[in-house]
Amino acid sequence: MIDKINLKEEVNSINQLFEYKEICKLNNHTFNVLKAENRTLEFHKHDLSDELFYCIEGEFDIEFEDGKTHLCEGDLIVISKGVLHRPVCTTLVKCLLIELDGTLNSDNTGGTYKK
Repeated sequence: MIDKINLKEEVNSINQLFEYKEICKLNNHTFNVLKAENRTLEFHKHDLSDELFYCIEGEFDIEFEDGKTHLCEGDLIVISKGVLHRPVCTTLVKCLLIELDGTLNSDNTGGTYKK
């Protein structure tokens, strides 16, 4: 039997802000949930992978060189590989990130990603 995954239950099980929790893999992609608040990462890009952000709860911005996109609960955005971006979270946000295995590292997560 294949088990289902409830995104809200998984993200709510995280005890600390900025703790990435891997919830599953699909082909060569990793699905991580996290909670963030009052955090702005440095601009960065992923040369080998697109990146998907899905807002489970709360709201936040993704800033680009030429503007920003505001995401609310239920919104998702796919950022193409090679595009400079940074998440900006001023209030509590719970989100899902999907990218190729090995894309997340301590340099592009503000030093909080541990594998």
